[in-house]
Amino acid sequence: MGAGPPAEPAVPALGRAWPVGTRPTVVRGWEPPVTVYGRGHRGVDLAAPPGTQVRAVAAGRVSYAGLVAGVGVVAVELADSGDPPLRTTYEPVRASVRKGRQVTAGDVVGTAEPAPGPPHCTAAPCLHWGLLRARTYLNPLTLLPPWLLNTGPSRLLPVLGVPLPTEGPPMTDAGGAGLG
Repeated sequence: MGAGPPAEPAVPALGRAWPVGTRPTVVRGWEPPVTVYGRGHRGVDLAAPPGTQVRAVAAGRVSYAGLVAGVGVVAVELADSGDPPLRTTYEPVRASVRKGRQVTAGDVVGTAEPAPGPPHCTAAPCLHWGLLRARTYLNPLTLLPPWLLNTGPSRLLPVLGVPLPTEGPPMTDAGGAGLG
């Protein structure tokens, strides 16, 4: 019987903001590789046209802001995320922060820019958002609490602008008996 991919270590829900927008479209999701060098997608791609502000998802320290193979990258080492600490990466980004800067959730760390060469995202321009602990890639969506992912329980909200029912004959069940 095959072992399958290794279990992912627990990730604390430290995130307090999406990197772009309020609930951006996930253009391509997390596809963990079966082996270290295997095929997969080591992050998520979020719809983000060039010029979109890119924000830190959680508090931390900028550990890198510059180019990697001609692509702008910003990496933030997250505060209170364990040892070794978690690190988020955002690309392609024109950095507006420098290495060593402390950031809080929602702080702008740069702007999305078009990827040089063939586009990483073919459907629409996107931001690649990654998460690592040491050299292990993790699903960055696990950083976000359910209320940010919109996966929490349903809540009924008041309906505004709809008139309340007027008093009329008492409600009855199918047999004609009064319900009230």
